[in-house]
Amino acid sequence: MMPQTSLNSFREYLGKFASITETEFDKQILPYCKVRRFGKKEMLVKAGEVENYFNFITKGLIRKYYVKGKEEINSQISMEGHLILSQESFHSRQPSEYFIEAIEPCTVVSITHDDLERIYASSHRMEHLARLLITYAMVIKDKWQMQMVKMTPRERFLSFVRKNPELMQRVPQKYLASYLNIKPETFSRFKHLIKSAQL
Repeated sequence: MMPQTSLNSFREYLGKFASITETEFDKQILPYCKVRRFGKKEMLVKAGEVENYFNFITKGLIRKYYVKGKEEINSQISMEGHLILSQESFHSRQPSEYFIEAIEPCTVVSITHDDLERIYASSHRMEHLARLLITYAMVIKDKWQMQMVKMTPRERFLSFVRKNPELMQRVPQKYLASYLNIKPETFSRFKHLIKSAQL
């Protein structure tokens, strides 16, 4: 994927939240965009580092996880067309508690924290766009946390399969089981039920 295609994808994504003209994007956002590429298993940020980038994925799969004892707990798995960053670290400028790692070779459009602040300050429309993006991210996170509390493992699995059939094919099973907070053996059983068309 060429950088221009990546940047067009990013502009289209922002357009879902507010109408941005091509001129506005080119003048107020584009100068601060950086297209970055990462190989499989390469880290975008490690726990203990301050997250400095707001990342939009244009190619590949990325996971966000933290370490509990010897276990890696996945809290986000995202593909093309989604944002990923260690939000608390990015906004607070404190060290991240999360690792962010490429599951597949990936391309992201990134903006640094300082540059994002410059974009926000450039106009009321950009500030408004920022507020909409942050609110959206918070709502998604809250919805997911509520699903984790209210749904049974089977319900979580079914909901995820219906909404993310592509991720079921692309993401290693152990990552998905961790993300859905389902024991690996239970996850395998649920997958077997799908194949038997019993779900």
